[in-house]
Amino acid sequence: MPDRPVRAARPADLIALRSLLADACEPQDIPAPALLTEAVDRGLVRVAVSDGELVGCVAAEMPSPGHARLTVVAVRPESRRQGVAARLLDETLHALLHEPDEPPLISAMARTDQPALTQLLLGCGFIGTRVMRLPGLPVHYQYKSRVEYVDPEARHLVPVSAREQLAESLSPPDHAVTALVTLGGEPAFEIARFERDDPAALQSGEAAAGIAFSGSILAAITFLLGFAFTSTRFPDDVRLLLIGATFATVLSLIVYASASGELARIRSNSFGRIMKWGNVLSEYGGVLPFVISLPVTYAQASGDPWTTMVLAAVLSAAIGWYERSEFSIAHRFRRSRTELGLKLFTAASPTVGAALVAADATSWPWTIALMAALTARTWLYLFRRGAEADIAERRQWRIRA
Repeated sequence: MPDRPVRAARPADLIALRSLLADACEPQDIPAPALLTEAVDRGLVRVAVSDGELVGCVAAEMPSPGHARLTVVAVRPESRRQGVAARLLDETLHALLHEPDEPPLISAMARTDQPALTQLLLGCGFIGTRVMRLPGLPVHYQYKSRVEYVDPEARHLVPVSAREQLAESLSPPDHAVTALVTLGGEPAFEIARFERDDPAALQSGEAAAGIAFSGSILAAITFLLGFAFTSTRFPDDVRLLLIGATFATVLSLIVYASASGELARIRSNSFGRIMKWGNVLSEYGGVLPFVISLPVTYAQASGDPWTTMVLAAVLSAAIGWYERSEFSIAHRFRRSRTELGLKLFTAASPTVGAALVAADATSWPWTIALMAALTARTWLYLFRRGAEADIAERRQWRIRA
């Protein structure tokens, strides 16, 4: 199969583009010359090239900053069924979804007598949501960038020729075309029902869970801090570590409460950013200092160095496993070698700290290094990384002045 590189169309390609569209499209599907020129100027046209000739193109337009509409998908007859259209569409989606601003809604229309285009859209992540009362009865398709769940028992098939039934099946807002199949030798749409989520309820539950979790950690840290102040043998540096953990956990509670207030007002779409602050502060300011200080507390209470070291080794292994698992906060951010080193030091901290305390050695250097490592990780995730994984893709409320 010859290589067909895909690139953005240039103004010099306009004549070749019009020739391609004339050869590959029905006259009514060809965009007006002014619209095509504007799309090329705005970088909304992708072309596939073979031996210096344009063999395919995908053109779009943006009637509003938050909505991109695919206007034409064209491939020369001799180049069809070779993956050209799918590659062009993938490149177009990638360019639109990686805009510096909020990614737009991407939609397209395909008539019921265009099975090839319908299969292409459905195969690239589009679903059909509405029947448009226009000539040819086109179906409105939109690209699904968010994960939604389909009820497996709420699906039915509608022959493409049954246009009135198709319009009725797509009238509920939670029904959509998800596949084009063959039924009795004829093409048919598979209509599925999507589970409707409530973003406000989901975010409210997330904020409530964060508040409950930080409150529980704060109670445990406060109890341990009380024990530290009543013990005359408890190291002062570890007391300082627990005081810092108490402050960070209280701060995370305030941040989670702020997230609840943002959710109630829905003014700035900053819920995900606020939750990131709460999650990072509660883990690296509260949870990890609390867990790492447990072997030190046990060493003071038991006076048995062997069981202390066994407990410390088990906690180090557990922290190391947690840091590598998908449950950790670190798993939600991009990784680097510096971060890997900080993870290893954090996991080893319970063993190192317990060994110093059990040997009656000075533990101040260890405490300072641990606080520096946790502070560095907090700074890294808050200021050097983007949103937590999957938060950027969650639904954003549209705010109008």
